[in-house]
Amino acid sequence: MLIASVTVAAEETTESPVIPAIPDLVWGTICFVIVLVFFIWKVIPSLNAVLDARKDAIEGGIKRAEDAQAKAAAALEEYTAKLADARGEAAGIRDAARSDGAKIVAEAREAAQAEAARIAATAHAQIEAERQSAFVSLRGEVGTLALDLAGGVIGESLSDDKRAQSVVDRFLAELESSETAGKA
Repeated sequence: MLIASVTVAAEETTESPVIPAIPDLVWGTICFVIVLVFFIWKVIPSLNAVLDARKDAIEGGIKRAEDAQAKAAAALEEYTAKLADARGEAAGIRDAARSDGAKIVAEAREAAQAEAARIAATAHAQIEAERQSAFVSLRGEVGTLALDLAGGVIGESLSDDKRAQSVVDRFLAELESSETAGKA
């Protein structure tokens, strides 16, 4: 019986379960339009504002990043230029130091050579003076020895200074001429 009553009730309704009834369709459309208007006036503008703010933030971030990158590139260019200038200046300083060092060495060498020449000239002068002194001393001694020897050979005393001097001078002149002839 129960099955028979359900079957009878199902036959009495001719409405389709897929297609809604007209009043439901009208009320559903009115509610949909109200919700749609609410979304168009309230939700979509605020959603667009949020999206625009996010877009501006992203674009601003990109712009700031590009600006920062441009500043970094400019700073790198400036640093590279300053580094090149510093390297050039350092090379100039090194070259100046080398030339100054060469000048100092040349001046020291010249001073040393001048001092060596002065010392050599002083030594030569001293040697010449000592040679002259020795020559005068030896001349006197040789003269005395020659007079004594000549007195012994001749058998007479050569005490006369003029005569002794002439004999000594002649003897030394002959001795010098024989030395000169021997060297030549």
